[in-house]
Amino acid sequence: MEEALRFDSAGLSLAGILHHPEGRPATDASRCAAIIVLQGFGGNKGTNVIVETARLFARMGYYALRFDMRGCGESEGERGRVICMEQVADARSALDCLRQHPAIDPERIAVMGHSFGAAVALYSAGTDERFAACISSGGWGDGEAKFRRQHAGAEAWGRFSAMLDKGRQMKARGETLMVPRFDIVPMPEHLRRNIAPGSIMSFPFDVVESMFGFRANDVVGRIAPRPLLLMHSASDSVTPTEQSIELFRHAGQPADLYLLSGVDHYMFAEGNTQVFDVLEGWLARHFPCGAQSGKAAS
Repeated sequence: MEEALRFDSAGLSLAGILHHPEGRPATDASRCAAIIVLQGFGGNKGTNVIVETARLFARMGYYALRFDMRGCGESEGERGRVICMEQVADARSALDCLRQHPAIDPERIAVMGHSFGAAVALYSAGTDERFAACISSGGWGDGEAKFRRQHAGAEAWGRFSAMLDKGRQMKARGETLMVPRFDIVPMPEHLRRNIAPGSIMSFPFDVVESMFGFRANDVVGRIAPRPLLLMHSASDSVTPTEQSIELFRHAGQPADLYLLSGVDHYMFAEGNTQVFDVLEGWLARHFPCGAQSGKAAS
């Protein structure tokens, strides 16, 4: 069962889909664990990797919420304004929403994000202890370091730096530079089919500055002793793999890092059974849907 819902975040109405656990009897009065699934850069709740992940969680017995961040999809807000800290606020609002649901255990709500959403998930869990666990898929912890690897080489970094300079100069004059999606985050042609219809393709310069200064590395250590899972392609052609390695170095325990071969950036949309096995095994150990203790397992 998939239930459409809306909830408020900073006065804006956000649109979401709540997946109910498959096979759960209607007469079961016990409260279930839930997982909030956060979209990637400028995406929406219809992105294939987000949909497939939410459905996977429902098959495993969890409630799963995917939603459009402000300014994206069917949610209210300035189109294309995907500011990191505003998305952290949206993740917390989603948590507030699920904590009010009569069938969900308010103490057992985890957050998972993909790519940009993973950075937001990490920062959200690191600054709000109400998130019971955190899962990052292809995430990043240092915006500037990420951009330097994504725009590697003197010529590419020169173009990116020139864009930063122009954006800052225009901002000082009260003007806004609009930046094409792939000038911010380069992506190979063969992966672009994973971008959902209706995704944002041009962003105001404030988005670039927001990402440049965003550092989940600074707060990821605060997630402990709640469990953390970091998953990354061993050869990611979008987000540099070392971003998750650095996150792991900054993390407390319990934390697990998996670098997976044979997959790329959108690993949960590629049908690789190894990816699903890692996730299911980790959840069974650290955040089982059937636990009744009121807290994530450690």
